Amino acid sequence: MELLNRHVSIRKFTDQLVEEELLQSIIYSGSRASTTGNMQLYSVVVNRKSENIEKLAPLHFNQPVSKAAPVLLTFVADFNRFSKWCEINKANPGYGNLLSFTTAVIDALLFAQNVCVAAENNGLGICYLGTTTYNAKEIIKELGLPKLTFPITTVAIGYPDEQPNLSDRLPLKCLIHNERYTDYTKEGIDELHALKEQLESSKKFVSENGKETLAQVFTDVRYKKADNEFFSAKMLETLKEQGFM
Repeated sequence: MELLNRHVSIRKFTDQLVEEELLQSIIYSGSRASTTGNMQLYSVVVNRKSENIEKLAPLHFNQPVSKAAPVLLTFVADFNRFSKWCEINKANPGYGNLLSFTTAVIDALLFAQNVCVAAENNGLGICYLGTTTYNAKEIIKELGLPKLTFPITTVAIGYPDEQPNLSDRLPLKCLIHNERYTDYTKEGIDELHALKEQLESSKKFVSENGKETLAQVFTDVRYKKADNEFFSAKMLETLKEQGFM
């Protein structure tokens, strides 16, 4: 519990290498995560070589953490391996559809989170890169991913060279619904987000971006409608190419 409650994203790493034995142990712990029907519908591509990490960096919008990490782990929703096992054993797989894709995504993210917890438990720092699905098409090509696979998230791993403060989180009463979902009123939304909006870091965020509210920073700067629609169309096209539609 304490380990989970202390989690922070690490974006600066020391030059210390992550030992292969430790990495294998961490990935094994990841593989103990819950999985649909024990199918383990995931794979992970491990990148350690600086030249390969350098090739992936532009696909993560050249975030400094994507270049600085000693290890990049790309977690893949993978129905390829299971489908091939079915075919070899005279079974007819029917997994080229949206439901199967979603199932593999869930498996892959459970696997990824277990890997991250195991890494932190061994003194390593981690940072999720939310850019993987934006440029899935290019990552698929770079990593040689076959049909019925799709890169879902990337995690940078290494020994921490910083000690960030805990990020703010919404209060639990904002998240928990007892028995049935209770929709939010305007007053409730204002109350639940007040602490986040009053943080000096949030006020600075609003000011630096020339906006009136923190919400506008998200809608107009960070996650714009036009960008969301562009990358959504790109993702759907890639899902079709990968055989999931």
